[in-house]
Amino acid sequence: MGMTTGSSGGAMHDINVTPMIDVLLVLLIIFMTITPITPRGLEALVPQPPKDKQQKQDNDRTIVIQVTNHSGGLPSYKINETDVSKGDLEPRLQSIFATRAERVAFVKGDPDLNFADIAQVIDMAHAANVEHIGLITPKVEAGQ
Repeated sequence: MGMTTGSSGGAMHDINVTPMIDVLLVLLIIFMTITPITPRGLEALVPQPPKDKQQKQDNDRTIVIQVTNHSGGLPSYKINETDVSKGDLEPRLQSIFATRAERVAFVKGDPDLNFADIAQVIDMAHAANVEHIGLITPKVEAGQ
């Protein structure tokens, strides 16, 4: 029957795993050689920036409201690098967003200012019917 007796006199009931390991190694080698060496990704087209500056200015949809610390400790305001007074900020935003379907603006505040000054700008933007307002932090600006 093929059973061996040990020193204790009973039958051994251990499974011989050597043939199973051999089969496993052969399968591993087969699957390693079947898989391609260089993985291929999806073919995708990357959008290119516009070639002339006039077309780029027409397609510029990003509105950034900057609140910077002026020399006297009072905040100064800019909309896309254009200086705006505090009283003209809300009417200017209303005129900008009057014809836009996408009502998104970003607020970039100076770290030396109190958040109350930036919160006033956010309130003015909400009053000008801006639906989504994002804050630009130094990490966001650095691309992290």
